[in-house]
Amino acid sequence: MQLINSIVTWVMKKRFHQIELFMKYPHDVQDEVLKKLLQNARYTVFGTQYGFDDLVNYEDFKNRVPIHSYERIFPYIERLMRGEQNVLWPSETRWFAKSSGTTNARSKFIPVSPESLDECHFKGGKDLLSIYVHNYPQTQIFTGKSLAVGGSHQTNEFDPDSSSHYGDVSAVIMQNLPPWAEFFRTPSLETALMGNWEEKIERLMRETRDVNVTHIAGVPTWTVLLLQTMLERENKKSVLEIWPNLEVFFHGAVSFKPYRALFEQLIPGSSMHYWETYNASEGFFGIQDRTDSDDLLLMLDYGVFYEFIPLEHVGEEYPEAVSLADVEVGKNYAMVITTNGGLWRYHIGDTVKFTSTYPYRIRISGRTKHFINAFGEEVIVENAEAAITKACETTGAVIHNYTAAPIFLERGKRGSHEWVVEFERPPSSEQHFAEALDEHLRKVNSDYDAKRTGDLALVMPTLHFVPPGTFYSWMKKRGKLGGQNKVPRLSNSREYVDDILALNRNGHT
Repeated sequence: MQLINSIVTWVMKKRFHQIELFMKYPHDVQDEVLKKLLQNARYTVFGTQYGFDDLVNYEDFKNRVPIHSYERIFPYIERLMRGEQNVLWPSETRWFAKSSGTTNARSKFIPVSPESLDECHFKGGKDLLSIYVHNYPQTQIFTGKSLAVGGSHQTNEFDPDSSSHYGDVSAVIMQNLPPWAEFFRTPSLETALMGNWEEKIERLMRETRDVNVTHIAGVPTWTVLLLQTMLERENKKSVLEIWPNLEVFFHGAVSFKPYRALFEQLIPGSSMHYWETYNASEGFFGIQDRTDSDDLLLMLDYGVFYEFIPLEHVGEEYPEAVSLADVEVGKNYAMVITTNGGLWRYHIGDTVKFTSTYPYRIRISGRTKHFINAFGEEVIVENAEAAITKACETTGAVIHNYTAAPIFLERGKRGSHEWVVEFERPPSSEQHFAEALDEHLRKVNSDYDAKRTGDLALVMPTLHFVPPGTFYSWMKKRGKLGGQNKVPRLSNSREYVDDILALNRNGHT
């Protein structure tokens, strides 16, 4: 295995020179990506409709093709799901990534073409390893296996005569991995893609406890549940007692900040690394590239062309987007993508903030529909993550999950925010935790601070500290255990908070 580790590490290092190329020439690379996308799709239904054949540059493309929400592009996707081809992209599309539907109640189906698999998702996975190896040249991760848990997939019932499928993006990726990749991962594909999360976690523990796991990839929420369950069953205090050579957790989908303390508790010691990615149903977009910062390098040569809508223009009927060349550091943008999967000027729903423009690095700041702005406070997920992390540090708490929503104004009563919080380790003082949360939220968001000043529009937030297992029971009730499913952190309505509190009052199971 040492020989294999040396060979694979050498191969991974070679790719880093190509990464440096797009870091140095980002605009040239992005221009070439757009040109290739338009050229390849000019004879599709979509390309014919919008006259791709005579589009010359970005300005032409921007003026000709409108920004598409999911609702706007869905009629084309529906045709694909019913078996028609050459609609959005020329290659045969037989796979669809089903999103968890966190921005609305309806699931979304994202086409996954052979090109988006090979040139985006798979390439992102390889580059993640290349960048990690570049930062840790003495790594031993290839002497063992990667523990990766996917969602599940199923036959596409909209086109029963075809061989098309849809499922969680992790399941789509795993099902299509080349045979050699199976050598480096665990558990078995059958177990990794099981649909029943509770059965899956039992089988996964049995299959992996005697495997030399050197790295884990997954969503923090579900990974931590696996680790906790495994320690309990094996009667161990540390994950390193089970997998002594574990050295890195590659994570994404949700912010890691609130989970870091919990992971450090489960995996003690300074030798463990945590490496962030931005891999969504729509594509692989960003990878942490430095040890001293968790900013994400925007990956520019994956067949994805990027545009950005300034956050103040989100929600307009015809919002103005800018290309990479015109973004500003420190400003929040909604991300718009054009991809080799057939998404054209697609408003993905994520918001990002640039921390650097040479090279282009970002932080995920939230979701365009995950915020609280009932009183003009404009609290976004980035603010909430920072405040809840600080409150934990101040009070010695370790958080497991949370969500928040507004308490709307009533006659004779001022508004406020209501938080539902579940701890792995509760705070030393619940009152102190609430005060620290409010105090730090005021520090990171001037609009919230203005509304809180003198209890003018907002009074002190209300916090509910719910028992362990509450969020798990709620996600189970909604049929959203495992995979890429995420607890919505913020909502401008009370739908989620009221549902969780009702479940808690009735006693969750």
